[in-house]
Amino acid sequence: MNSDSPPFDYVDGDPRYPTIVDALDAAAELRPDRVALICEDRQLTFAEYRRAAAGMARHFSGRYPPGARVALVMGNGIETAVAMMGAYAARLQIAPLNPGYTDPELARLIADVAPAAIACSPELAERVAALDDGGTGPDILRVGAAELDVWRWAADDTQSLPADRPLPEDRCVMFFTGGTTGLPKGAEHVHGSYDAFCRQTHALWRFDFDRDTILNVAPMFHIWGHHFSVVFPLFIRATMVIVPRYRPDLVIADLVRHRVSVFAGGPAAIFLGLLGSEAMADADLGALRYSLAGGSPCPADLLERWKARTGNEILEGLGMSEGAPVCLNPTHGAKKRLSVGLRPPDTVIEIVDLESGTRVLPAGERGEIRVRGPQFTIGYRGRPEETAEAIRDGWLHTGDIGYLDEEGYLFLVDRKKELILVGGFNVYPREVDETMTDHPAVAEAAAVGVPDDFLGEAVCVFVALQPGASASVDALLRHAEENLAKYKQPKAIHILDALPKKGPGKIDKLALKEMAG
Repeated sequence: MNSDSPPFDYVDGDPRYPTIVDALDAAAELRPDRVALICEDRQLTFAEYRRAAAGMARHFSGRYPPGARVALVMGNGIETAVAMMGAYAARLQIAPLNPGYTDPELARLIADVAPAAIACSPELAERVAALDDGGTGPDILRVGAAELDVWRWAADDTQSLPADRPLPEDRCVMFFTGGTTGLPKGAEHVHGSYDAFCRQTHALWRFDFDRDTILNVAPMFHIWGHHFSVVFPLFIRATMVIVPRYRPDLVIADLVRHRVSVFAGGPAAIFLGLLGSEAMADADLGALRYSLAGGSPCPADLLERWKARTGNEILEGLGMSEGAPVCLNPTHGAKKRLSVGLRPPDTVIEIVDLESGTRVLPAGERGEIRVRGPQFTIGYRGRPEETAEAIRDGWLHTGDIGYLDEEGYLFLVDRKKELILVGGFNVYPREVDETMTDHPAVAEAAAVGVPDDFLGEAVCVFVALQPGASASVDALLRHAEENLAKYKQPKAIHILDALPKKGPGKIDKLALKEMAG
C-alpha cells in the first residue's frame, strides 16, 4: 500500500538553504547575539559560532581540496559542532566515528574512510595517532588546542566563511551502519538532504523560530545526535544545549537550568533513565513543550509515565542512518500511540512483500518498508553491491517490517535484518560473531538479542569451542571487552557443545533466542 493520505505540507515561509552553511550564515546575520550553543559552562552566540566555523574552514581549505574526507573522533561538545560546520564550509566530507569504539574497531573504520585528516579531541590525539603504525597516514588535527583554538576564532571578528560554498549535490557526510561483510558501511549524504530534512521535520514538528531551546543527549556521530545538535537548530535558530555524556541527573539539571522547551531524547532507555532518577522528583520542567523519541520503540507504560510526570507526550518518529525523517508523529494534529507517525512531504512509503520486495501490500498487511524521498542516502561508499541491494529502482529498502493503517500511520513490527537494538544503538550480530570467533578457542559463535528492561535489548552470545580447546566464560567476556564497544558487548555468553543448525549448516538463531529466554 502507498500512504495516500494527504501529507503534512511544508510550512509557508520556511527558508530554503542550499546547504547548512547558508543556514549558519543566515542565523548569524538575523540573530547575531542569540545563544547558539551551550555545553556545560561555555557557550557561543550565532555570530561567534559563524566566526569559529570560519576559522576552522579556512584551516581546512588551506590544506585539503574540496571533496576530501575528514574523519572525526570526538565526543559531544561545542568543538565538535564547530569542526563539523568548518568542514562543511570547506567543502569537505566528514565521517563521524564513535570515540567509544575499541582501537581495532576504529582502525578498521579509518582504513575504510581513507581520510586526508582525522579531527579529534586533544585527549584522544595520542590514541588516534597510535592507530597509524607506520606514521604515514592522515594528518591528526587536535581540535581545541594550539592552532585549532575554537575560542580564539570565535572572538576574532575578522573571521568570515569562505565565499566558495559547497553545492547541494556535493557529498557532505557518511554515517556508519551495519554491512553484510561484518564491517559497517558508510551511508553517504549530500548537502541537499539537510534542506529536505529540516523542512520535512518542521512540517510535522512545528517548533518556533528564534524561540526554542533544544537539548539533545544522543552522540553527535549518530544521525539523530548530529541532525538535532548541528543541523535542525540552525534551521530554526534555536539555542542548542549539548550534553557531553548521558547521566540522568546532569540531563535533568540542564533541562531545568536552561528552561529547555524541546527535549530530543532519542531511544526509550533515555526516558526510562530520567524517570528512574531521584533528581526527577522535584525537577521544574514547566518550560518543556515537546519530547522527541527515536531509535527504539517506546512501550505504552513509558508513554503514560512520561506524560504524567512532564505534562507532554513523547512524539515518536522513525529515521535511519540512510536518512531521516521517514515518519513523525505530528506536534499539531492526531497522534497514534505505538505508531512512528505519518510521512513528511516529498516522501513515499510502501509496504512490500518479503519475498520479491516488489509487490505492494494493502493497508494492515505486514511486509518490508521501502521509502523514497530527497532526504535519503545516495549509497554506501565503496559498497556497490550493498548499495544495489538496498536501493532498487529509486526505492530504499529499509529492512524493517511494518504496516500502514488506513490513515497512513506507520507501525513497526519487526526487523528483517537480525540487528540487535541496544539502547537505541544498532548492534550487528555478524560483527559480534566474527569478533568472538577471533578467539583461538572458539569455533563458532552466534549473537542474538534478548529483552532488557533498561536498554530494550541486550546481546547474548552462544559459542562452540574448537575440538580439544578450553575457555572460560570470563575469558570470553574479557575478549569481548577488549575488542567491542561497550554497547556491543554480550550481557551473557553460553558455551555449547554445538550450535543448533537448520538447513545446510545455517545456525538456527530462533532456537538460540528460545534458549536465551
